[in-house]
Amino acid sequence: MDTTHFEEIFEAKLARNEMIEPKDWMPDNYRKHLIRQISQHAHSEVVGMLPEGNWITRAPSLRAKKILLAKVQDEGGHGLYLYTAAETLGISRDELIDQLLTGVAKYSSIFNYPTLTWADIGAIGWLVDGAAIMNQVMLQRTSYGPYARAMVRICKEESFHQRQGYEIMTMMARGTPEQRAMAQDAVNRWWWPTLMMFGPPDAESPNSANAIKWKIKRESNDQLRQRFVNQTLPQGELIGLTFPDKGLTWNEEKQGYDFTAPDWAEFKNVISGNGPCNRERLAMRRRAHDEGRWVREAAQAYAAKNKRYQAVA
Repeated sequence: MDTTHFEEIFEAKLARNEMIEPKDWMPDNYRKHLIRQISQHAHSEVVGMLPEGNWITRAPSLRAKKILLAKVQDEGGHGLYLYTAAETLGISRDELIDQLLTGVAKYSSIFNYPTLTWADIGAIGWLVDGAAIMNQVMLQRTSYGPYARAMVRICKEESFHQRQGYEIMTMMARGTPEQRAMAQDAVNRWWWPTLMMFGPPDAESPNSANAIKWKIKRESNDQLRQRFVNQTLPQGELIGLTFPDKGLTWNEEKQGYDFTAPDWAEFKNVISGNGPCNRERLAMRRRAHDEGRWVREAAQAYAAKNKRYQAVA
């Protein structure tokens, strides 16, 4: 089948910044790229509940516990929105989840690091969610309609998460010497993994070129990483926290900070399944999936019964 005409329509829509919708013709590689990116995004939201979830019962106050509960609940909702968006591309949710549980699909490398203290919850909110927002704001204008629309609500909620994390870090940085040391230690441990979240350098990224060409992404990995550093350093200085990079210097010419590249060998090792908590995270996800089987079966049975009732009525 000659698809030249359809390709021309597809390219013309991208040129006009119009969104591609599920029933529109799209190249197979575009569809595959979206399934990979959206599903990895969804998996990251769901696995991202785990490092914070184990601090719900240990939060230092009732207020902190309520906020963390709301945040973890939000992450589950984000996964739902994104799995639903991925399903519009012709893949089932069961297949997507199976890819995660069997280790076939990837999720963000950041969620394979341990949360050792309450300050880690603050660092995740401030740094990790701050980096996520940097990535996700542009996705509100991504070329695939269902993905773009899902990101509108996600970005609003992630902004709350970032503010919650920064509040924790501010309080600890201005607290006792022990609390301040705990906050600084968390920054030292989470800084480099957070920089890795944006993905490998543009020159080494196998997917960036197509993502930009198809307007799935509007900015490259390196552009986003630079903006994150420029935005985050003044925030740290404001509350008296420093960053573990001796190469951080202001570059007047580019109006941004020069900084040291993270250890990309570590990044590759983590996404290959050898991070500090890779096995633990997947084991917990599998256990939760198995323990929730009865809920899924009950919901399916109810839906089937309701469908039969409506047919009779």
